[in-house]
Amino acid sequence: MVDEFKISVVIPTLNRKNFLKKAIESVLKQTFSSYEIIIIDNLSSDGTLEMVMKEYPTVKTFVQSIPGVSATRNLGIEKSEGNWIAFLDSDDQWHHEKLKLQVESILEEENKVFLSHTDETWYREKQIVNQKLKHRKRGGFIFEYCLPLCCISPSSSLIKKEIFNEIGYFDESLEVCEDYDFWLRYCSKYPVNFVNKKLTFKFGGHLDQLSKKNWGMDRFRITALEKLIGSNSLEKDQLEMTAETLMRKISIIVNGAKKRSNRQVFELYNEKKIYWLDQLKK
Repeated sequence: MVDEFKISVVIPTLNRKNFLKKAIESVLKQTFSSYEIIIIDNLSSDGTLEMVMKEYPTVKTFVQSIPGVSATRNLGIEKSEGNWIAFLDSDDQWHHEKLKLQVESILEEENKVFLSHTDETWYREKQIVNQKLKHRKRGGFIFEYCLPLCCISPSSSLIKKEIFNEIGYFDESLEVCEDYDFWLRYCSKYPVNFVNKKLTFKFGGHLDQLSKKNWGMDRFRITALEKLIGSNSLEKDQLEMTAETLMRKISIIVNGAKKRSNRQVFELYNEKKIYWLDQLKK
């Protein structure tokens, strides 16, 4: 029943006061009304908290002093009072029926699901960006599609709160790709619900985006894959796919480092390659 859904909208932010207003407004326009908004500020210096408290007095605000989006999202989960969590990055926005259509879609599912996501529109410098085929969104059991790259956007997700107790929260040791790590853990066990409508609007190209600050995103994906293999929680076919993806990504880093004569990176990841070749034979 729809009445069973109490949604906590968690918005992590850091020095994005002007973007944040539009994100909050897109939540306030939702046709689904049973929600709370939680802003987790990661020590902004641009007056973000003051703006929220002045202009949106009903919005809950908390400060996370531990740096990083994982710690910020995790605090939002802990402070939430709802039984479902919807994440929204502070520079993204929602269609006004986003939550309503996700709730309806979940209720129509034959299989029990704990995570829903939507299709999305990407913008860069106010222009729509055409997504590549590899970025196509899917529903059902999508583990194999989660291995190459992150295939669910946090801003499009709606997650049953109880699932965090089972598979864990976001990994605070990962500077980036923390969402990739989380989706892998979830999708190795459960199907996802997918609303095939562009209900999430993502705005990229900002100079402060984490993907711009960190070279070699696959380094963090490698860490996530190593963790997943080490968890001993995968089925045989999942393990084989994960190992294949891990070795491919390590080889890309090794070959790139060799080409650029980066001895330190080459030695580190070549050692990883040798280690995993040996481990995966056992």
